[in-house]
Amino acid sequence: MADRVTVIGWDGSPLTDVARSALGAATLVAGAAHHLALPEVPPGAERVRLGSVDLAARRIAQHRGSPVVLADGDPGFFGVVRALRAPEHGLEVEVVPAVSSVATAFARAGMPWDDAQVVVVAHSRDLRRAVNVCRAHPKVAVLTSPGAGPAELALLLGPVHRTFVICEALGTEREQVTVLTSDKVADHAWRDPNVVIVIGGSGTTAPPSGQTSGAARGPLHSGGWIAGRDPGFPSAVRGWALPAPAYATVLGESESQQLRALQLARIGPRVGDLVWDIGAGSGAAAVETAGFGAAVIAVDRDADACERAATLARRFGVQLQVVHGTAPEVLEDLPEPDVVRIGGGGASVVAACAARRPERIVTHAATRDEAEAVGRALEDGGYAVECVLLQSVELDTRGWTERERAVAFLLCGHRPHQ
Repeated sequence: MADRVTVIGWDGSPLTDVARSALGAATLVAGAAHHLALPEVPPGAERVRLGSVDLAARRIAQHRGSPVVLADGDPGFFGVVRALRAPEHGLEVEVVPAVSSVATAFARAGMPWDDAQVVVVAHSRDLRRAVNVCRAHPKVAVLTSPGAGPAELALLLGPVHRTFVICEALGTEREQVTVLTSDKVADHAWRDPNVVIVIGGSGTTAPPSGQTSGAARGPLHSGGWIAGRDPGFPSAVRGWALPAPAYATVLGESESQQLRALQLARIGPRVGDLVWDIGAGSGAAAVETAGFGAAVIAVDRDADACERAATLARRFGVQLQVVHGTAPEVLEDLPEPDVVRIGGGGASVVAACAARRPERIVTHAATRDEAEAVGRALEDGGYAVECVLLQSVELDTRGWTERERAVAFLLCGHRPHQ
């Protein structure tokens, strides 16, 4: 029985001496059709098409000899190494890496990628989360899958404008790199496998090769200290639920620091989420939610409030989709949310949001009567309701006198898990 397997990454370039030696001694070779057609594969070796990695791993574990697995790119980067190392297979894995398809895609585009998010769409059900990452971040690489590729990605982005760098069949004779704006992507058919680099939003780099496709242009990322997204809030100001002076704007009565802090705690924004902020006001809550990595759609009926929210997002370096309109009517065309924050609108807006079945709805009320109406709307929508009476008093510590007092009912609807 085999207890050791060699995994060789292949990026289209000639195999290294180490890879060539391991492959030449193989008695079983697993890989895709183009891997098994390589001239270096020994003619007498058993050949296994690599569809299900788990099935191939079981066959390798039963094999008496020297098995080799061929995989595109770096097999340790969202590749087969993880599956082969599963304890149930009992395999010791030796890896001969190659350049990952993501690194190759960014190289073809002539762009750095230490500041990019990398998303894998293994199934069509993952596509929605990938779209939300593209909404929230200015540079994302998406490893697509059949039925969940560039066209589907662009369609779900809808009015959110991005530039797509689509890299097809990297490392093969059919390799092709295409740069298009997202509104043109769905008009084409794309070959699998492919890597899509999605660029856009405020403060982003220019499209590759001097393309002027409408994506926002800005300075190159010039001094990162950690790969991917900086885990800190994307501003020079430390903390969140910041006071009005940090935003250089006037916060509304329903936007107190303490209320906003508890709302953010109940929202729990995560990368891959889509959050609606209805009645966004100044945009402070929307900007802070986006600072945690979630995609945010900020809705307000006041055009000036929408402009303030957009300006605040640019200042803090986060991505917001700002929608001018009155809820609940304006909500009909928005994509499905994971969490909703309602800054205004009352029970009718709460009921409309509950009909869309987000995981959580977070809102507030100024009076007990309003809180009772909102609570009923949440319960009628099938949500368990948490209600907290929040009172905060800001003090001047020089004389321990009261500066400002705020009172509000915070309500959070939790959808029971099935």
